[in-house]
Amino acid sequence: MTELHQLDITELAALLDAGKVSSVELTRHQLARVAVHESLGAFLCVDEDVALAQAGAADAWRARGIGGAAHRLLGVPIAHKDIFVTRDFPSTAGSKMLEGYRSPFDATVVSRLSAAGAVTLGKLNCDEFAMGGSNENSAWFPARNPWDTGRITGGSSGGSAAAVAARLVPGATGTDTGGSVRQPASFCGITGIKPTYGRCSRYGMIAFASSLDQAGPMARSALDCAHLLQAMSGFDPRDATSAEQAVPDFVAQTTALREGATADRPLAGLRIGLPKEFFGDGVAADVLAATRAALAELEKLGATLVDVSLPRTELSIPVYYIIAPAEASSNLSRFDGVRYGHRAEQYKDLSEMYSKSRSEGFGAEVKRRIMIGAYVLSHGYYDAYYLQAQKLRRMIADDFQAAFTQCDLIAGPVAPTVARPLGSQSDPVAEYLADIFTLPASLAGLPGISVPAGSGEAGLPVGLQLIGNYWREGALLHAGHAFQQATDWHRRSPAAA
Repeated sequence: MTELHQLDITELAALLDAGKVSSVELTRHQLARVAVHESLGAFLCVDEDVALAQAGAADAWRARGIGGAAHRLLGVPIAHKDIFVTRDFPSTAGSKMLEGYRSPFDATVVSRLSAAGAVTLGKLNCDEFAMGGSNENSAWFPARNPWDTGRITGGSSGGSAAAVAARLVPGATGTDTGGSVRQPASFCGITGIKPTYGRCSRYGMIAFASSLDQAGPMARSALDCAHLLQAMSGFDPRDATSAEQAVPDFVAQTTALREGATADRPLAGLRIGLPKEFFGDGVAADVLAATRAALAELEKLGATLVDVSLPRTELSIPVYYIIAPAEASSNLSRFDGVRYGHRAEQYKDLSEMYSKSRSEGFGAEVKRRIMIGAYVLSHGYYDAYYLQAQKLRRMIADDFQAAFTQCDLIAGPVAPTVARPLGSQSDPVAEYLADIFTLPASLAGLPGISVPAGSGEAGLPVGLQLIGNYWREGALLHAGHAFQQATDWHRRSPAAA
C-alpha cells in the first residue's frame, strides 16, 4: 500500500470514507512527518494536542454518518500560512513584531476550512508580513525547497509550498499579493491558485496591501485545490472587500466535460492566449522549453493557441512597487508598541518608544517597503507617483480585457527562472523583477493558477501559469485538471518525500 503521506486529498478522503484509516491515525502520521523534516523550516508552530483533538472530532462526525463526496475535507490534515490569525496557534506573520501573539478569533478562511472538517496541524513559515518572493525574509528562518534544500521555496507562501511538496500535508493555505501563491507553487512543483480578488474573505488575514491580498489554496493537484477553494470561498460581511458573488461548484467545474469536448480532447474549443511579452529574452531557456512543451500538451488536449499582447506588462513592476508599499505603510502603522506587538524595553519618551519598537520589531524588507510607501504618499509626491500608478493599474486591467476578446484563458511562465540558491540575491530590485509574470494578474484582480509542467535546471520544477477572466476559477481548475490527467508532473515528488 502507498504510504499515507504520498496520497492526495481526494485519495485520503476515499480511505477515510471506507474506514481504512482514521483521521487520528492520519494526523499522527503527518505529525511524525513534520517532526522528521523539521530542518526544511516549513512550519513555525505545530500543536499535536490541538491537531489530534480536531482529528478525534472528525472521526466522531464520520461515525455519525457524515462524510462522502460533500465532505471531502473531513478529517484531512492541512496547515495555514502564518498570515492568518488563529485562536489555537500563535499568529506572527513571520515577524518578531508579533512574536507570541495569540488572536482571540480565527480568520474566516481558517474557520471555514475548520467547519468543513479539515484538521489543522500548525502554522507555516512565510516572508515577514508576506513581503518577499523567497521566504528568506522570515524573521525566524528561511523555508527550504524540498527539491534542493540549498534553494529558495519562493515566497511569500514558501512554507506552504515546501510543506505540500515534501508531503508534510496534502494541502495548505497561502496568500497571493503579487504572486505569492503561484510563484512558490511553481518553484516547489505543486499546484496553487489565486482566486479573483474578493472571492475569499480577508477577515483575519494580517494585511500587507489591502487592494491586492487574496487567500488561495495550495495542494498537489487542481482537483485538490478545487476542494479547498470550495470551502474557503464566499461572501463575508465582516470584510468590506468581500464580493457578494455566488460560489459555484468548483469540484464539478473541474471534472466536467466541456460542451463539444471528448474524453481524449477535453479542452476542445478552448482558446488559450499567449502574450508575446511573456516569452521574451528575459525568460531562461530551460523555463521557456518546459513552458512550450506544456503548451504543446494543451494543444493535444484540444486547446487552440492564440497570440495576444499585454503591452503594459513591464510597467506592472513599478506600478506594484508603488501601490503595495503605499498600502503597507498604512496597514503597518498600527504596529507601534502601544496596543499589541513588540515593545522596546528601554525608551525615554513616547516618540522614542515608537521608533525603537518598530526598528526592533520589523525586518529590513518590511522597513524598506514602509519607507517607500510613506515617500510615495507624502505631500508633493502623491500625484506624481501613487495617483499615476493607480491610473496605470487600470490600463493593465484593460489590457487583459482586450486580450480576453480573443481568448478564454492566458498562459505563460510563472517565473523567468527556476528556484535560485538561498542567499544568492542581495539586490532587492533584482528580486522584484522576478515577479514580472505574476504581478499583472494581481494588479487586475484576476484569478491565476500555477500547475507543475516540467523541469528545468538541475531537475528543478517549472510551473505553467494560466490566467482567467473575473470569477473564472472553474475554467482554470478545469484546464489544470485536464493537463494533469494527461501528465504526471504533479505526482512527482522530491527525494526528501
